[in-house]
Parts: sequence; structure tokens; C-alpha cells
Amino acid sequence: MQASTEHKKGFFYKSGLYRYKKYGALSLMLLPVIIYYLVFHYASMYGAVIAFKDYSFMKGIIGSPWVGLANFRRMFMSDSFFEVFRNTLVISLYKLITGFPAPILFAILLNELNGGRFKKTVQTISYLPHFLSWVILGGMFMQLLSLGGPINIFLKKIGLDPVFFLGDVRYFRSVLVITSLWKSIGWSSIIYLAALTGIDPQLYEAARIDGAGKIKQIIHITLPSLIPVITIMFIFSVGSIINDDFDQIFNLYNEAVYSVGDVISTYNYRIGMINNEYEYSTAVGLFKNVIAIVLIFITNFTAKKFNDYGIW
Repeated sequence: MQASTEHKKGFFYKSGLYRYKKYGALSLMLLPVIIYYLVFHYASMYGAVIAFKDYSFMKGIIGSPWVGLANFRRMFMSDSFFEVFRNTLVISLYKLITGFPAPILFAILLNELNGGRFKKTVQTISYLPHFLSWVILGGMFMQLLSLGGPINIFLKKIGLDPVFFLGDVRYFRSVLVITSLWKSIGWSSIIYLAALTGIDPQLYEAARIDGAGKIKQIIHITLPSLIPVITIMFIFSVGSIINDDFDQIFNLYNEAVYSVGDVISTYNYRIGMINNEYEYSTAVGLFKNVIAIVLIFITNFTAKKFNDYGIW
């Protein structure tokens, strides 16, 4: 009997359940969060079965007939889907190549600033665009980049032809990458700035005594200390390659640039909300989420092989 009790007690402690009992009041504070995720994230997953049905609004999810993988076959046989899939990957890769290292470099540069007031001013200015919605920014960039906007007025004054940046397939992707970087660089640098504060100042003092300049300190102390954070953020960034920025593209694109700017989320919006093809839209969304999960697993596995850091 005593052995059985000790075994149960050992299991109780090993499972970590004793912590929830010990800190019962704090555990109750988690309850609203748990309910939120159960109701709005997990319970709603049931709607994914629409992708395998010929959905009828009048019949509902349960009453609609099953069609198996018909919606997925339609998706893989659609030329328009592969066009938006390619656009999604290309735009996201461009953003990853430019947008991932930029906050790291920006955080390191801010960390090297000595003037406290100037440093705070730069940080505040860089954070502000993050709090502006793409509805506001979309209208602002449409005015700036229009044929009669200040940028084209400047181009005319220096003898160049005006460019319709938001209506020209040669420039539209570049506009998306640059505007996205401008909006996110300050906010994305916060986590790296927080990591930089955790580096032991004695490491820099020892490096200065050994004659190492700023560049060598950054290469041999700062960057190696940021590797765990960089690895985790890179895994998240790769996982979001397939998850394009709907708000940005929807507020900036037009029919003239569909061939290079139409992505999965905008395509999904048209077929789901405008054409009312809910089952096909759900199939496209489900496919996108599966790809995102696979990318996260592959990137996490690869990162663990190289530097032993990862999400799990």
C-alpha cells in the first residue's frame, strides 16, 4: 500500500500537476486564455471538413454531401492557383531575404549608440509605422507613388520618365518588400534589443583590452550571443513564408499587377467571399496551413542539426 502511494505521489510530482495545485489562483488566471483558444481556435477547426464537402449554406456543414478530395484536385489542376502560389513564395522569399537580417542589423546599430535621448528618439520613430494599419498606409503610398505624386514629380525634375509603381509589374514586388520593411523593421528589432541587454558587459571589456575594435566585438561577441534568438526567429519566419500579408497586398494591388501581386490570401478572398465557393476556399486555406507546418518542422530539424537551438 505504501509503495503504491509513493508511486502515485512520484507520478503526481513528475507530471508537474502539483504545480497547478500549489499555485491554484494563478492557474485560474489562465482559464480565460484556455477557453479562448478552445472556442476560437480549436473548436473552429471542425469547419475544415468543408474542404471535403460540396458545401451548401442551406444544408449546413453536416448536411452537405461529401466529395472527398475533389476540391483539392480542382486546386492542383488550376493554373490560376499555381500562379498565386508562385507569387506568394517569391514575394515572401524577397521579404525574408531583406526583412530578416535588417532588424538584427538595426538592433546592433541602436545598441552601439551612446546618446540616450537620440537613441530613444530613433527607436520611437522606427516603432511608429507598426501601429498604423495598412488601410492608412495604403492610401498614403498610393498618393506618394502615383503619377502625380512627389516621387514622380522629383523624377520629372531630374529628367526621368514618371513611373506608375503600383501599376507596373516590374516594380510592384519591390514596392511590397520596401514598404513592408519600413513598417516592420523597428518593431521586429525589439526582441533583438532585449537579447542584447543580456550580454555580459565584461565580455566587451575583455575584448577591448585585447585590442578588438567595434566590428570584431560585433562579430565575435554580439552575433554569437544572438544565435539562439536568431535561430528561433528564423524558424518562425520560414514557417510564415506561405502566410502572405493580406492587409498590405489587398490595399496596394490592382488588376494591372495580378500576374505578380496576386497571392494565396487575396485569391482565397475572391473565391470565398466574392464567388461564395466556400469549400474550395477552405481547401486552399487548409493546404496553405499544412505547408506552413511542414516548413516549421523542416526548419526546426535543420536548425537543431547545426546549432542545437530550436523551438522544441
